[in-house]
Amino acid sequence: MKITFYGHACLGIQINDIHILVDPFISANAKASHINIDEIEADYILLTHAHQDHILDVEKIAKRTDAVIVSNYEIATHYGNKGFQNHPMNHGGSWDFEFGNVKYVNAIHTSSFPDGSYGGQPCGFVIEGEHKNIYIAGDTALSMDMKLIPMRTKLDLAILPIGSNFTMDVEDAIIASDFVDCDKVLGYHYDTFGYIEINHEEAKRKFFQKGKDLMLLEIGQSIDL
Repeated sequence: MKITFYGHACLGIQINDIHILVDPFISANAKASHINIDEIEADYILLTHAHQDHILDVEKIAKRTDAVIVSNYEIATHYGNKGFQNHPMNHGGSWDFEFGNVKYVNAIHTSSFPDGSYGGQPCGFVIEGEHKNIYIAGDTALSMDMKLIPMRTKLDLAILPIGSNFTMDVEDAIIASDFVDCDKVLGYHYDTFGYIEINHEEAKRKFFQKGKDLMLLEIGQSIDL
């Protein structure tokens, strides 16, 4: 499994020959100006919620790649009505895709489209690949529901928001990593704009002091699991 950070909360995940894109917000992110969205591959696009900073580039990428959009019923239907392939899900549900099993899990946040229309309930995703399992928390507060995840799935990586203000901060993300029983964490949803800027070294130090590994990737950088 290869994971690429495209800035903010956007991730590319490659499992064997399948390419998954999560929450594509690239073209309006000044920090990701070197990323060409016309070169990003996507067989599936997973959306945690409908806020603009998570769906901005969905239509352009899906139109080019014919990707299947996976999200809650409301978001999937929204794109289905526009002619895009989609797979609707909701809390507690899971589905076996060609790349592995995806479970739609709880996130504490809000969800509305840029025009203010209802965007269903926000989520995180647990992906069980052939060899590795990951948790993508989405935009969320710390939640006791996170303790349910390791009851079903042994995680190899937890991808957690750490920017505070709109989501968990670093301290809550450390607790979240305890809840999901995973000490290897990829931080995201930070630094994109002023509300969520963080001190990188301090964040890494706080995780290290708890015996955990926090990775903060450069935009465009990848890791292999």
